Amino acid sequence: LDNRIGPKFLHAGPGYGGSCFPKDTLALIRTAQEAGAPLKLVETVTAVNDARKKSMVTRIVSALDGEVAGKTIAVLGLSFKPNTDDMREAPSLDIIPGLTGLGAHIRAHDPQSMTAAQPLLGDIEYCTDPYTCAAGADALVIVTEWDSYRALDLDRLHRSLNQPVVIDLRNIYRL
Repeated sequence: LDNRIGPKFLHAGPGYGGSCFPKDTLALIRTAQEAGAPLKLVETVTAVNDARKKSMVTRIVSALDGEVAGKTIAVLGLSFKPNTDDMREAPSLDIIPGLTGLGAHIRAHDPQSMTAAQPLLGDIEYCTDPYTCAAGADALVIVTEWDSYRALDLDRLHRSLNQPVVIDLRNIYRL
């Protein structure tokens, strides 16, 4: 069996991204449609994934009592997965514009992808480390499950936030 299919590799999160899976599922859908054999399951998977990414904005807004305008939100993780600077189809590309569109100020940190993210995410604040990112923020959102984020001092983070709101979209902590 492929060990990538199961709990060692697959984890609930804010949606999938990257260069392969989104492209390949769309190509499969297109090929099946052209052959007159639509793949409703794969079509539904892609639709649910797109909706999942967008729904994360609602989850964050709800955690902040329904209002993000004028609030500072610290975002940890920009790339579509850890250990890469690849921003293709990354959930952060839906989440951050959704929040800024509602008036939130975004501070972001990612160990590798901040340079790649800048032309895609525009005018947000990029921070050198997670603790600087969190300092004085109204909420902290974990978008990518970097190992360095798994080792954060949560007490230190909570003390540095304006309010202790942590939204862990990768479920790496028991909050």
